[in-house]
Amino acid sequence: MPQQGIPTEEEVLHYFSSLSNWGRWGEEDQLGTLNFLGPEKTKRAVGLVQEGTTLSCARTVRFEPSADIPFPPIHYMVESGEGWGSGDKVSARINQASTDFFGMIFHGFAITHVDSLAHFFWEGKMYNGRPAHLVSTSLGATVESVEVAKDGITTRAVLVDVPMIRGIDWLDRGEGVMPEDILEAERRCGFQVEEGDILLVRTGQLHRREVEGPWDIPTTGSTACQAACLPLFHERNIAMIGSDTGNDVMPRQYQQVTNPIHQVGIVAMGIWILDNANLEDLAQACLQRNRWEFMMSIGPLRLHNTTGSPVNPIAIF
Repeated sequence: MPQQGIPTEEEVLHYFSSLSNWGRWGEEDQLGTLNFLGPEKTKRAVGLVQEGTTLSCARTVRFEPSADIPFPPIHYMVESGEGWGSGDKVSARINQASTDFFGMIFHGFAITHVDSLAHFFWEGKMYNGRPAHLVSTSLGATVESVEVAKDGITTRAVLVDVPMIRGIDWLDRGEGVMPEDILEAERRCGFQVEEGDILLVRTGQLHRREVEGPWDIPTTGSTACQAACLPLFHERNIAMIGSDTGNDVMPRQYQQVTNPIHQVGIVAMGIWILDNANLEDLAQACLQRNRWEFMMSIGPLRLHNTTGSPVNPIAIF
């Protein structure tokens, strides 16, 4: 049965203008919604720390292919300790250390990463009206690179656990999280999504993968926040949206706007996006404490001219 309250494509297309933050922080701005952060917001987040308990919200980076990881990261050892185990005396003449090489395509459906505002375009434009050609194959993201977040993202985060709210194991593929789910989580869990927050939305999709195994997401589908949530994101002035999925409902629900959370969120609103988080341990930690707000710290790698970065978000209680 189709979900109620899903906006038409015409309404979503209108979001590009009605929810736009272009010029809000000046013509030169490259930070977008990270402008909602600052020393006072960080100090408030630090004030949430009561126990000093830390918890990773990243998935383990693995190097084997699977249905949802057709191009897995590459890892090999440059140096190792194997020569010593064999008694090879030649090893004494080389460096006594082990070193690694790894490389990855971090955008996709498996690696926990943040998207910078250079990651998506709409009608040839980036966030704040810059031309898309400023991201090139030869130079990379010459503007709005992830490097603008080099000082880290430390703020208050809140978790909306949709399966818990709905009393289910996970949302179905092709089904979206609706604004009503977020509002109900606020009511039942005793928090309110505020300016400068990281809004984390658990759909249970990672839990389903652990139970049933991986699947081909582009073909079979995925869940995420539905485009109907975009006005709420704009109204509450969140700094970042993150989930345990790739953050767009699949199969696509519209003909033109194929990835509304990314296209409207990044290009029009300047929202930073956290894809493929691991929210399973976090959900249990919140439930045990009956506490759904906490400090979160995310440190993107200081990568030059790139459209995002793999990250290990840390929740701190």
